[in-house]
Amino acid sequence: MVIESGSTVSMHFDIRLKDGSIAESTRSFEQPMTFTLGQEVFSEKLENEMLGLKVGDKKKIMLLPEDAFGEPHPANIYQVSRSQFAKMEAETPLEEGLIVAFVQQNGDELPGIIREIAEDEVTVDFNHPLSGQVVLFDIEIVDVKA
Repeated sequence: MVIESGSTVSMHFDIRLKDGSIAESTRSFEQPMTFTLGQEVFSEKLENEMLGLKVGDKKKIMLLPEDAFGEPHPANIYQVSRSQFAKMEAETPLEEGLIVAFVQQNGDELPGIIREIAEDEVTVDFNHPLSGQVVLFDIEIVDVKA
């Protein structure tokens, strides 16, 4: 059976950066990801590259930022009063690159990356950590169902 729109697909994938490092991998969880093609779980370009593949197929797909995690958007970068980090800083020192979970009003957590630390404020970037990057999806199809 080949992958077509509406197929339920189980696959392993590695997301590699330009330097070859792995940013994310289903193999680290020892379980493939299962999804229905056409429900926009992945970008249209990535899903189109999967069409026609079958169990056992492997494929490397290079994606530009607009076909992967998008470009960083300046509206997703905020200046937050450093006082809001006082409780956290009592246990863990703030440092650039640290990913911090912020609780939204509805209770959901939103990760933000500390980009800059000043005396009175902290710059927090809520863009996806891989936004703006060219990535390589290295996929292996494990199962396909109609």
